[in-house]
Amino acid sequence: MQHKILIVKLGYSETLVPEVGHTCSLGDVLRTSVILHLYKGAHVTWLTDEAAVPLLEDNPYINRILRFDVISVLQLLSERFDVVVNLEKVPGVCAMVSKINAWRHFGFRFDQETGTAQAYEGAHEALKIATEEDAKRRAARVWEDVLFSMLGGDWQGEGYILGYQPKTRPSYDIGFNIHVGPKYPLKAWPLDHWRRLEELLNGKYSVTHQQHLHNLKGYIDWVNTCRLLVTNDSLGLHLGLALKKKVIALIGPTASEKDLPPHGHLRILKPRVDRDCMPCYRQECVWADSCMRHITPEMVRDAIEAWSTA
Repeated sequence: MQHKILIVKLGYSETLVPEVGHTCSLGDVLRTSVILHLYKGAHVTWLTDEAAVPLLEDNPYINRILRFDVISVLQLLSERFDVVVNLEKVPGVCAMVSKINAWRHFGFRFDQETGTAQAYEGAHEALKIATEEDAKRRAARVWEDVLFSMLGGDWQGEGYILGYQPKTRPSYDIGFNIHVGPKYPLKAWPLDHWRRLEELLNGKYSVTHQQHLHNLKGYIDWVNTCRLLVTNDSLGLHLGLALKKKVIALIGPTASEKDLPPHGHLRILKPRVDRDCMPCYRQECVWADSCMRHITPEMVRDAIEAWSTA
């Protein structure tokens, strides 16, 4: 008989970042798909936000997708599972998940005394990294390694699993993935830098700009038209990796090398500025200029040229 697994990942709280809210982080939902490698052969239910459903549909390792609403919650409270994995730190979600009948619970739980999210056995390191700024900066292991450890697994370099298969083919040399979500506006590379980069490329490559911002499957189709993707730290970065594109990631206030998987298709460019605050995970910069301005268009042009001639 198949083991029944419930994964709770709504995207309201990024697994290893302290903030919680009610806006779905699509990138965090996609990158969480890596844990499906641990549950191949099981019957997997995934509870998520409506916005993230297209990322999970048609995934060969997910048997059932439930939208986060009252009806789904009531149903889950009446079911029994072998394993429940909760990767949300929203206290109300933790309280609900704690009441689901399961042989094992992993991830985050609800503390009745403090009314806060706490860690199940195995998730203490993850919670510490998520809630303590210094701990996050000192963390020596990459995100996927920490995530697998939470679940009692051993990460061996497994990647994301995207269910939707794009309907397009590569047709552009370079894609500019310009936009970022409202949660962390500081991670956007300045628009004048994007314009300058296109000038520096001087028509040598065919370039396409980000499309289908409000159509997730259309957006995935657009990413697939690019042979190389230049991107902020956003969903597009993770889609590019899932689709095995060459990806040049521009990261400063919201990511470090440990937040991104070691990947043969990934090149990371960081600001050339000496600031102890990076990465800060703030929504507003304490400096007169954001660190992202210190990733110059010339740096990106050189990275494109080096990769194109490798």
